[in-house]
Amino acid sequence: MNEDTFNLQIRKFLKKVGITSQREIESAVRKAIDSGALSGSEKLRATVTLRVPEVGIELDIDDDIALE
Repeated sequence: MNEDTFNLQIRKFLKKVGITSQREIESAVRKAIDSGALSGSEKLRATVTLRVPEVGIELDIDDDIALE
């Protein structure tokens, strides 16, 4: 295994996950506020599930996202 390649590929994957997740959350929150489903002062519970079946990883990462 090439450590440099492996590290670069992990960073690339995590960047893609981060950017995509942020866009989706922002879009959904804006739509929910516009429709009145959210007031804009909530804390939202978020969960991300990371799966890498080949090495037996299945991990849930939970946190709150405050809108104010």
